[in-house]
Amino acid sequence: MTEIPATGAATDAHNLPELTVGELAGALKRTLEERFGRVRVRGEISGFTRARSGHLYFSLKDEDAVLDAVCWKGVAGRLSVAPEDGLEVVCTGRITAYAPRSRYQIVVEAIEVAGEGALLKLLEDRRKKLAAEGLFDDARKRPLPFLPRVIGVVTSPTGAVIRDILHRLADRFPRHVLLWPVSVQGQGAAAQIAAAIAGFNRLAPDGAVPRPDLVIVARGGGSLEDLMAFNEEIVVRAAAASEIPLISAVGHETDTTLIDFAADRRAPTPTAAAEIAVPVRAELRAAVLDAESRLLRTMARGLDERRLHVAGLARGLPDAATLVETATQRLDDWTARLHNAPGRLIDRQAGRAAEWGARLPHPRERLADSGHRLAQLSQRLTADARHRLGESAGALKATASGLRAGPLRERVRWGGETADALGARLAGAGRRALADGERRLETLSRLLESASYARVLERGFALVRDADGAAVTAAAATRPGMGLSIQFRDGDIAATVDGAPGPRPRRRRSAAAEDEDQGRLL
Repeated sequence: MTEIPATGAATDAHNLPELTVGELAGALKRTLEERFGRVRVRGEISGFTRARSGHLYFSLKDEDAVLDAVCWKGVAGRLSVAPEDGLEVVCTGRITAYAPRSRYQIVVEAIEVAGEGALLKLLEDRRKKLAAEGLFDDARKRPLPFLPRVIGVVTSPTGAVIRDILHRLADRFPRHVLLWPVSVQGQGAAAQIAAAIAGFNRLAPDGAVPRPDLVIVARGGGSLEDLMAFNEEIVVRAAAASEIPLISAVGHETDTTLIDFAADRRAPTPTAAAEIAVPVRAELRAAVLDAESRLLRTMARGLDERRLHVAGLARGLPDAATLVETATQRLDDWTARLHNAPGRLIDRQAGRAAEWGARLPHPRERLADSGHRLAQLSQRLTADARHRLGESAGALKATASGLRAGPLRERVRWGGETADALGARLAGAGRRALADGERRLETLSRLLESASYARVLERGFALVRDADGAAVTAAAATRPGMGLSIQFRDGDIAATVDGAPGPRPRRRRSAAAEDEDQGRLL
């Protein structure tokens, strides 16, 4: 008996080829790669990681699905946009499968921001974040040097930008330029630009490589994606931290990057940055010459005004020769008066001494007069004493005659005591009168002695007498051959006049001498 199969399905199962898991995964991978050899996928980056090997791993997602993505290290260095979580992008690549996990993925070959609006939103959010930290404040921006000695340029060494900057600097004012070559586009460009800015700042002012006084960060024009390196946060922070004044010259006049906000000055083009960095030498020379001309004209005008002012003042002054002549005449007059002043003073003092001496009596006369007065006083005292003794005797007699009581001896004793007292008073009065006379005589003697010409001789003067003993007070009273007697303090000498009297030598006039008070000369 023949066995018949229950169903046709069992027969069909035996007709399918039997595959291993690896064979099926490989077939699926080949099918995906052949069917989706090159695709563009739009989505939001999520779970972005950078492996130590340099490969990039992330996911693309939208509202409906999630797609794994991988970017190999060789391609990651050429990406124009740095991947980050939350960024909506369009990835170009090929679909493949990862057999060990049975998951399909896209191998990314290029990344673009999903629309300019999304990229602008990313830049705006980054700008607001950095502005909130104060990196764009005007207060922290430094003024540019008027004429920098050394200019540092951060740009590509092979582009036209550096040639334009050098050519413009040579036309305006040649300066020493240091070029720090960097990549201005692609992966790693932002790190190179930031390192160049920091490197210029680390140079020592007096080192082998001169430290720039000004830094220019420059790049030619391009799309928004091409300029993304200058929008990176690392570049913006390096520009804000630069101690050297920095000019940003990225793209064309309509292009704006975040480094423009952090730089101390923004230039619309690299050529304009060179124009901002240095002035025009010809214009400076013309300005200096104009300032020199104006300064000379101002000085000449000031000198003319002062010359006129001095001339006006000079017209109001008296003639200098007249002033000198008047002063000379006054000096001669004062010199002559000063020359004659000592003689006149001596003559005046001698006359006054002679007048005082004539008015004073001779000491012998004073002594005789004093003796006469003493004799008169003595006589008066004697008469007065006799009178008082007579009165006392009369009183005693009257007392004795009228004595009615008391012993006679007692009365006599009392009278004797009274007489003794009167005698003692009389003797004291005589002594006092003599002492007063002696004091007055001594005073008069000192006064006479002070007025004597001998005191004048002690001060260094001399008394000149002629042969008759008369005083010679003037040189005109002498004649040649005349005999003179000169008395000094300590003795006399004889002298003879040899020649006719001449003018006295002039003595230098003291600055403190006064015209009217000649007494201060001695």
